[in-house]
Amino acid sequence: MCNGTECIGYLALPDGDGPAPGILVSPAFMGLSDTERAACDRLAAQGYVALGVDYYSGGTLAKDREEAASLMAEMQNNRPLLAERMQGALAELAAQPRTKGQKLGAMGYCFGGKSVLDLARIGAEFAAGVSLHGVYDAPPSGSQRMHPALLILHGWDDPLCPPDATVALAAEMTEHCDDWQILSFGATGHAFTNPKAAPGNGFGYSEKAAKRSWRALSDFFEDELRS
Repeated sequence: MCNGTECIGYLALPDGDGPAPGILVSPAFMGLSDTERAACDRLAAQGYVALGVDYYSGGTLAKDREEAASLMAEMQNNRPLLAERMQGALAELAAQPRTKGQKLGAMGYCFGGKSVLDLARIGAEFAAGVSLHGVYDAPPSGSQRMHPALLILHGWDDPLCPPDATVALAAEMTEHCDDWQILSFGATGHAFTNPKAAPGNGFGYSEKAAKRSWRALSDFFEDELRS
């Protein structure tokens, strides 16, 4: 529950019963799907407690891109609610028995990348955040000091975040975040981790970028959550 609203996440646990760092996995604009659940399982295999986020609430999964665009527009127009849902998910992750006293991280795809940035922007206490082909515009309320280290994994040809938007994000992080990095993949567009994303018009799956981005985020979380 998040302020009285039911949000239905997905929890993946690593083997054993000992303490483990935790990572939120925030979905792309369709909602929490098998793709993000698979990412949670993959993180659990690496030894993390992983919680897939239901920021739409009620376990909503869009039936098509048109419905997803409508759902996303509602959240885009209510950025405080998006941040509130993310903060509720972070609190749930922190309350898991195996994450007590452990560091927490968050990662997100597409609109989920924006949600991770917004979680950092409200001053939430977590150790590491990753955006994968995210969207970078800051909310009207602006940003507070960002506590987590941030890794931005970006397709340079992404039409949703052209170079000026990426530079603006870098300026925002320079002002508010002490530890950030941007890794940009050339000849790569939006949704580069999604095997179902057809190429064209600045969108499309890239096997190389998908592998490189996972390797980069794995090393990043290892450094930030286990040290």
